[in-house]
Amino acid sequence: MERIVGRIPVRESLRAGKRSARRLFVLHDGTGLDEIAAMAQGVPVERCSRRELDVLAEGVVHQGVVLEADPLPILNAGEWAKGPFPEDALVVALDGIEDPHNFGAIVRSTAACGGLAVIFGKHHAAPVSPVSVKSATGAMEWIDLVQATNLVRALQVLQGQGFWIAGLDPQGPQTLWDADLRGRTALVIGGEGKGIRRLVMETCDFLLRIPLTGPITSLNASVSAGIALTECLRQRGQPRCAAKESRPQGA
Repeated sequence: MERIVGRIPVRESLRAGKRSARRLFVLHDGTGLDEIAAMAQGVPVERCSRRELDVLAEGVVHQGVVLEADPLPILNAGEWAKGPFPEDALVVALDGIEDPHNFGAIVRSTAACGGLAVIFGKHHAAPVSPVSVKSATGAMEWIDLVQATNLVRALQVLQGQGFWIAGLDPQGPQTLWDADLRGRTALVIGGEGKGIRRLVMETCDFLLRIPLTGPITSLNASVSAGIALTECLRQRGQPRCAAKESRPQGA
């Protein structure tokens, strides 16, 4: 059993129906909670004191509501990567993202930009936790969460499914704006302060940099992911003739 904390995460969990809700806890004198309670059809609703909710939320800001539900399904990369996939499938692969806030924020951007899944490692990776779920503000309810024991192998299987693997790297030979990010694409985001590991980088079909002109030469991992995902979304809304007609060459 897992606890979902906060109004938006709870609302999105109930709306998506990805997992079964078991009990809803709401602040007994809280305002603006009637809509959430009404969404929990058939789910027991308990009115609680703020102190009781604080205990249930285990330190996460709860905004007067906590939902107990079945765990989020975590898919096995070996099986998931076999597909099938739509022709324009967009996924994000995380190579060593350990901050749960970054993890949640990247999941949120992925869902907002039409991504299908976020792939993350079994080791040296932020877990799916109340903090990351809260940071994702409900987005984890809408996309596939895929765990890979071997990220390189998972990316290779995706390549066999027609995916192009694009790694974000500050030293990448091509800019994000010059890449063709249509079709089946997997964006690889490296870990905080470390970037993409060598073996993962060698698996990428091409490496892209976000061109920066200010005195700061790097961006937070979740910010970089958001920029790249937005560019994917922009390109996919363009007519075919308006974008690049060939993929970037390997790094």
